[in-house]
Amino acid sequence: MAMLAAKLLMLLSLFGGKPSSAAALDNCVFLGEEEKNSLYEDGDVVIGGLFPLHYSPVSSLPTYKTKPTANIFSSRTLRWMQTMTFAIKEINQRSDLLPQLKLGFHIRDSCDDIPVSLRASLLLVNGQPEIGTKAERVNRNAASGLSMALLRSLGSFHIPLVSYFASCSCLSNQRDFPTFMRTMPSDAFQIKALAQLVSYFGWTWVGVIGVESDYARFAIQLFLQESVQYGVCAAFTHFYPVVLSQQALDELLDVIQVHLEMNGILREIRRQNITGLQWIASEAWSTAKSLWEEFGDLLTGTLGFAIRRADVIPGLKQHLMSLRPSSIHKSAFLAEFWEETFNCRLNGSVNSHSHMGDNYLDRLPCKGTEDLNDVYSAYSDVTQLRVSYNVYKAVYLVAHALQDMSNCIVGQGPLPNGTCADPKNVKPWQLIHYMKRANFSALGEKVNFDQNGDPIAYYDLLNWQRMPDGSLHLVKVGFYDDASSAGRSLVINDSVIHWPASRSVCSDSCPPGSRIARRKGEPICCFDCVPCAEGEVSNTTGVLCYECSRCSEETWPNKGRALCIPKTIEFLSYNELMGVVLCVVSVLGACISLSILAIFFTYKHTPLVRANNMELSFLLLVFLAVCFLVGLLFIGEPSDWLCRIRYPAFGISFALCISCLLAKTVVVLMAFRSTLPGSNVMKWFGPNQQKASVIICVIWLLTSPPHVNNNTDYSATIIIECVTGSEVGFWCVLGYIGILACVCFLMAFLARKLPDNFNEAKFITFSMLIFFAVWITFIPVYVSTAGKYTVAVHIFAILASAFGLLFCIFAPKCYVIILKPEKNSKKIIIQR
Repeated sequence: MAMLAAKLLMLLSLFGGKPSSAAALDNCVFLGEEEKNSLYEDGDVVIGGLFPLHYSPVSSLPTYKTKPTANIFSSRTLRWMQTMTFAIKEINQRSDLLPQLKLGFHIRDSCDDIPVSLRASLLLVNGQPEIGTKAERVNRNAASGLSMALLRSLGSFHIPLVSYFASCSCLSNQRDFPTFMRTMPSDAFQIKALAQLVSYFGWTWVGVIGVESDYARFAIQLFLQESVQYGVCAAFTHFYPVVLSQQALDELLDVIQVHLEMNGILREIRRQNITGLQWIASEAWSTAKSLWEEFGDLLTGTLGFAIRRADVIPGLKQHLMSLRPSSIHKSAFLAEFWEETFNCRLNGSVNSHSHMGDNYLDRLPCKGTEDLNDVYSAYSDVTQLRVSYNVYKAVYLVAHALQDMSNCIVGQGPLPNGTCADPKNVKPWQLIHYMKRANFSALGEKVNFDQNGDPIAYYDLLNWQRMPDGSLHLVKVGFYDDASSAGRSLVINDSVIHWPASRSVCSDSCPPGSRIARRKGEPICCFDCVPCAEGEVSNTTGVLCYECSRCSEETWPNKGRALCIPKTIEFLSYNELMGVVLCVVSVLGACISLSILAIFFTYKHTPLVRANNMELSFLLLVFLAVCFLVGLLFIGEPSDWLCRIRYPAFGISFALCISCLLAKTVVVLMAFRSTLPGSNVMKWFGPNQQKASVIICVIWLLTSPPHVNNNTDYSATIIIECVTGSEVGFWCVLGYIGILACVCFLMAFLARKLPDNFNEAKFITFSMLIFFAVWITFIPVYVSTAGKYTVAVHIFAILASAFGLLFCIFAPKCYVIILKPEKNSKKIIIQR
């Protein structure tokens, strides 16, 4: 649950110049009740400040029937006042800064109220009625609402205002507020920090609440615009009225199922037992320890940004603790602090606020021995010097501007015609010119301002943690530095954060391997997670992955589809079982062919061998052995040279085998039926015609040769394969072999009735039938398979057809030669 709250801040005014004359009162009439309570010290340049020393505990709307009162005294604010006086006195004691000028101060109470602040600022600008001052002055505003009110009133007089606590980004508009500066970072930077914070922890479903005011509306609008860039959605946006009625509280808590306003909200949350909320505090209440005293159990784990803290301001602690009863009677502010802190009455006290309380007269007189070291007070607590540090820097900003003015050289000055301003008679418009150019160091921090008068934004990220004794410990768990490079501005140490027990999401973040699918009609943070499509990955855990990314052609998603991994390389290898089996069968077929050749060569003088065209038989066996060995070229990782050898060797070897069979058939047929085809038939089957396969292969290799290819069309595999290059060349080779086989089959069919002992036609016919069956089956299987299985099918077709030729043609002859030698005689051969 994110919570942004508006804040009403304090006014600090600065004015310069000594009183010119009491006669100024003749022209001015002070209207209203005169407020004499202030801190004043004279100087060449008097710096005035407005601080909310008193405030009302309950927000209310004016009825205009009674005078508004602000009765609660703030010791913390008195520390800010004293920080201002300390800084001025410190500057006056320095010899390197404004040695020729003495700074003074005039500090009033704004009562944390715009009308009172306007009245007090006009007193500072126009002088104190009681002493009749009239001087040109510099005003310093520290509240966004108060700043705008004062700027509207005093801006037309070019009186500069420098804020120590006004953060509204609307004040950065130099067109509307050209005389405004501040030492407090603009809310525009806080908004960026808050948006990055909720995005960092994956909180995509946040509720935003704020008081019904222009300041809150402007800040929340900026937050919603910024957070949407990080995929953060507003579960609700609710504005509650300044005066929190029970009905307003009920409406707010119905939506949920600031400081003063937060008390009422938290009290009602406790009453209705709503727990486990993750609060994200704006800077307005991120360090509000007063809330912890009553609501620590609800606020444990709160995260919030706070302005930069000064570890220590040397000498400030001693300055604060230097108060003594003898030295505080002259100041109503200090007297009231003393009486409130020690619950006593000072004799002759000038404190007017406490006198209005019902129990003031019941207090015992102060003893004069009271010591601030004996009690705890927010006044003397210097452990969280944040606003005090801004006040300190603000005073130094004016001082350095006056110093730059003093160092100005006539003719080189920043004013028209190179002129310089007189620091002892400074004009407001001249001073703001120097202030915007100021660049100095304060307590080791470099202080400078952008073109809008805003300082470089730096925030501490604080975590509300409970100490063993139940007290609040504000632990710094990170920081935001807008001066850092993009992506490194927010730094968080997760390990030291204490959390409540809730998660602020509408839909859980999508895991790796999935993407976001928006739900129709619902906010963008409410979604479903859909697995990435095949070939796509998502490795981003969070709400920003609206699309999965596709892997490259060489990679493929892992099982979880979160990472692209290299695809598996596939080819028919000698190392796998299928490759080993095909290799063994190929070698075995070649060995059998060569063994039969050896047998035929041994028995070459026998009638059976001589009667079956011995020379063609020898050639056929050699070509069959080559066919078997060609199968080995299809195993192993392909390369360009291997591809260029593979297909031509296959085509030529089979063309020669079929040519030998065709020649054997034609020779026998011509010998027994020479009158049928004619004596010129052999010219169609001579050696020149058998060279056709070689010519086709040569043309194929010269025009578009086979080559290796990495086929990435398959899911998780890259298939390394040989492509034929020219499909025409490949099918021409297969077509030529098919034509030879058809002719051979036809001739064998014509020779089927020749004398049996001389006739190989029936064996050739049977072998051609096997050849046709193998290759007709091969074509559709070859086209439909992929990868190494395509190669295996090709090798199987080669081996099956070669074994068919080998066994059909030569197995019967080997049987006779080896097992029936008595039949291998001339008498048996020529019987018929």
